[in-house]
Amino acid sequence: MEARLKMIYWKGEKFWVGKLLEHPEIMTQGETLKELEENMKDAYILMTMEDVPDDHEVKELALTL
Repeated sequence: MEARLKMIYWKGEKFWVGKLLEHPEIMTQGETLKELEENMKDAYILMTMEDVPDDHEVKELALTL
């Protein structure tokens, strides 16, 4: 599956920083623009759970906040 998303990015003091316009909660950084793009792909996969196998299990957790 291929997803085509728009990334907004800028150069911070030390790193390139970016987030996805379609998923603003997904944000990452990289030392170079190429590293930022690779990190964004990884972050997207992790945040959208596209790396979860079909034979996964689900467990409810109780959190005290």
